[in-house]
Amino acid sequence: MAAAERPLGVAVGRALLRGDLAVPETPHGLVVFAHGSGSSRYSARNRQVAARLQAEGLATFLIDLLAPHEIPDPRLVFDVGLLAERLAAAAERGRSQPELRSLPVGYVGASTGAAAALVAAAVSGGIAAIVSRGGRPDLAAEALGQVRAPTLLVVGSRDEAVLALNEAAFVQLRCERELVIVPGAGHLFEEAGALDRFAELAAAWFDRHLPAPGIAPAG
Repeated sequence: MAAAERPLGVAVGRALLRGDLAVPETPHGLVVFAHGSGSSRYSARNRQVAARLQAEGLATFLIDLLAPHEIPDPRLVFDVGLLAERLAAAAERGRSQPELRSLPVGYVGASTGAAAALVAAAVSGGIAAIVSRGGRPDLAAEALGQVRAPTLLVVGSRDEAVLALNEAAFVQLRCERELVIVPGAGHLFEEAGALDRFAELAAAWFDRHLPAPGIAPAG
């Protein structure tokens, strides 16, 4: 059963970002979601993945990195530096909640959100793990070599252009990393079983790098 959800806003400059925080009974980590362009915290795909992570004992924070009035501006939608700065602020906001203090934090990013997650991890540090779904890690540019958080890149086999970009980015990463190709999946993982496979991979990665108390990290 998914954890109860509550609204949690993040004030960044003049923008108030809207988010939804879900905390299971005994969380052992927090995962912040950075969706891609054209999506939002209401994304059914992200919420399906979040429910799986909650079942694994992880709190989830789905956040809109742009305020409603900013979304029509394409310059902001693809401003990875801005999105990364706001994602880091969202992670701190989530970690400030009493039941989440001192817990490890991970990121899930899709499309441009994956680039934001990588840049945020490279600049701010303190991130335990990153998972990318059909991401654009190439947009993280020189930040790729500075990422220290263990990073899992997941791409559909039918998403050929993005797969090539992930393969190139994988070589540039200097952290613990893994690239997994999901057979038959396209960019949005809409095919039967594709998103379930991604959720399974993400849960296993976070279980490995954000382990429950008393469980030593694998590796």
